[in-house]
Amino acid sequence: MFDFNNKTVLITGASYGLGEQFAHAFADAGADLVLTARSTDLLEGVAEVCRGKGSTVTVVTGDVSVEDDVKRVVQAGVDAHGSIDVLVNNAGIADMRGLAAEQFDAETFNQILAVDLVGAFYFARECGKRMLEGGSGAIVNICSIMASGGNESNVIAYTAAKGGLLNMTYQLGCEWADRGVRVNSVSPGFIVTEMTRPALEAMGMDKWIASRTPMRRVGEAQEVTNAVMFLASDLASYITGVDLLVDGGTNASNGTYQIPPIHHEWNTDAPMVPTTYEPVQPRPDWYQALEAGIPGIHYPMPEE
Repeated sequence: MFDFNNKTVLITGASYGLGEQFAHAFADAGADLVLTARSTDLLEGVAEVCRGKGSTVTVVTGDVSVEDDVKRVVQAGVDAHGSIDVLVNNAGIADMRGLAAEQFDAETFNQILAVDLVGAFYFARECGKRMLEGGSGAIVNICSIMASGGNESNVIAYTAAKGGLLNMTYQLGCEWADRGVRVNSVSPGFIVTEMTRPALEAMGMDKWIASRTPMRRVGEAQEVTNAVMFLASDLASYITGVDLLVDGGTNASNGTYQIPPIHHEWNTDAPMVPTTYEPVQPRPDWYQALEAGIPGIHYPMPEE
């Protein structure tokens, strides 16, 4: 479906997780690669696989939050390949402690913004100026559903950073649109990779995620990869400043029941097609009061 022959793709955070998946997929589609992260050993492992697929791969270690590192990585990519046609701004960190905003420390807050937002800007700027000089290019920022609104997950720094990244996508997408450079973002929901799957399944997190997702399942890494490659490809040649949500309908929903909705039992003369979804918990006892439906609609009002 995607053809990236004679294109060079720079992927940040390419040493594992989604970044590794992106590298493999772009290599399969014929792209040459510039891979960067902080771990040389992990990057070389990803590069070896991609070289086996026929890609020319340049590995450059660096920290996205260090401006001089970013300049060095981009220049090394240009020196090795002549140009950078696609940037996938994937590098990011989060905080798993679940600290409430009023307890969140400044050091962690600033660190997350430095990587997830400022680092993404550094790479967009350094790659973008070269793309603008050449009159073409595509940038895909890996954002998050956390950028689109508040949530109950207690991740204040992450939501702040991804919210900034989303607005940066809109701004750059508009600012560079008439000069041949497209800037879009992909906002994944809860996605499992082969690395995270065992832990999510062991803790039951996959079931909790499914319970609050309209599609009633977790997302797969390939589904995010497909969206990234689409926005990076010529198939999206008239698309810029767009955030593509890959979240199973989460952000389209005003709330998804984690227990079976009682109204699914109503209208027995015109029943809904049943779902295969297994709820995380049974209906509570107080649901019985509504089990038969609404008085006067689903059954006659009781006589006084």
